[in-house]
Amino acid sequence: MSDFGAIQPEGIWKWFSILCKIPRPSGHEADVIAMIRNYAEKNGFPSRTDQAGNLVVYKKASEGYSVFPTVILQAHVDMVCEKNKGTDHDFYKDPIETYIDDGWVKARGTTLGADNGIGVSAMLAILEDRQLQHGPLELLFTIDEERGLTGARNLDDTLLSGKILINLDSEDEGELFIGCAGGIDTIAEFAPSFDSVPDGYCCYTIFISGLTGGHSGDEIDKGHANSIKLLARLLCELEQSLNARISSFSGGHQHNAIPREAMAKVCLPSGKKDKFVEEIIKWKDIFLKEFKDTDPNLNLSWQEEENCQVAFAKEFQEKLIHALNACPHGVQRMSRSMPGLVETSTNLASVKEIRNKIVVATSQRSSVDSAKYNIAGQVRSVFYLAGARTEHSTGYPGWEPKPDSPLVQHVSSTYRSLFGKEPVVRAIHAGLECGLFLEKYPGLDMISFGPTIKGVHSPDERVNINSVKNFWDLLLEILKTLPVR
Repeated sequence: MSDFGAIQPEGIWKWFSILCKIPRPSGHEADVIAMIRNYAEKNGFPSRTDQAGNLVVYKKASEGYSVFPTVILQAHVDMVCEKNKGTDHDFYKDPIETYIDDGWVKARGTTLGADNGIGVSAMLAILEDRQLQHGPLELLFTIDEERGLTGARNLDDTLLSGKILINLDSEDEGELFIGCAGGIDTIAEFAPSFDSVPDGYCCYTIFISGLTGGHSGDEIDKGHANSIKLLARLLCELEQSLNARISSFSGGHQHNAIPREAMAKVCLPSGKKDKFVEEIIKWKDIFLKEFKDTDPNLNLSWQEEENCQVAFAKEFQEKLIHALNACPHGVQRMSRSMPGLVETSTNLASVKEIRNKIVVATSQRSSVDSAKYNIAGQVRSVFYLAGARTEHSTGYPGWEPKPDSPLVQHVSSTYRSLFGKEPVVRAIHAGLECGLFLEKYPGLDMISFGPTIKGVHSPDERVNINSVKNFWDLLLEILKTLPVR
């Protein structure tokens, strides 16, 4: 019995309970990979690990199913590590603390890791259950997906023999994903300069918190507030109206999450204290009105500090905050060929002070390759003009939809038979590893589906219990009835 009691399917929840006890930030997946490999070896399942750290476990066909085609099941083992301000949690050591609330599994103050832990757990449950009916299976567990898809990018091209791949990394039950956007990151690095703060200045720390945040691809069209954009906008105003000087600025954590928190330390003439408080109260009201529907828990607060000794030099300060204020964020263009799908977007993800540098991370996505590079170039230009050193990541390709493929047709008809309704077949604006798999294994027939997971990449992440059962039933029925080729 798992920590989740008797909720079904028991196999998935048993393994998810185990996963929640194993820290697995991106780049630190060795323990979870070792756990899976040791389980496979102990129970007689062959496995291979490539130099990147990806693991494939091979399960033979059930009796009478050896003529079925080999199917690759795939999920990534790492998770996004986000926590609420004030939550005492070390993602490198502490287990995820879970609980059930009104039909949802949630975590206390942190991301849950259902993305992609439910997919991993389903694969382990299939591996464990020898009564299931299916053809030959290759269970691919990839690493470091959330940080840059490096596991998929460096996948050994000799690990797999199957021509059918089912990716279990989607988050809307009842929707079948057959394509995804490509992506690239743009990084700007500033070398700050400083001046002494004049006598007679006071110091405050400004906090923006309580934002909804979310996945920078799948939820970029929801209009959620970006904490860095709000704070940069506020600081531009305070610089002009109060002659405020800034001594630090930070916000956001992950390149693929809409930032929920940001903070800055500002100095201003002591005679303007009352005006400062008035401005903060005014802007808090403005932000709450603008984002009352998307970010009802938005909070803008301030705290007086001991006097600052130094602040950014005036010229550098202007370049930094105006570049952040000007940097594009959000949806840039909707798809003309697939109504409702975001074509191109960009996310101003984080500002961090690292080794005496200020590093700004952004990410761009598009289903049109040229548009992806165009918006990345626009972001680079903003920071280039502000004097920052800029660079792009390698990026990753999109996955072109093939709605008439045999796998898509089979999964769609299986869904209709099981649930008596049509599935939604669509592409997703988020990045999936599928495009990279096609580079290594051309000709793969692929599809992606999963249970309903909300609040992905934020501490509001939660997975719907009933949808996990539907996801499981669909997956097993597909494997049981896949047409012989």
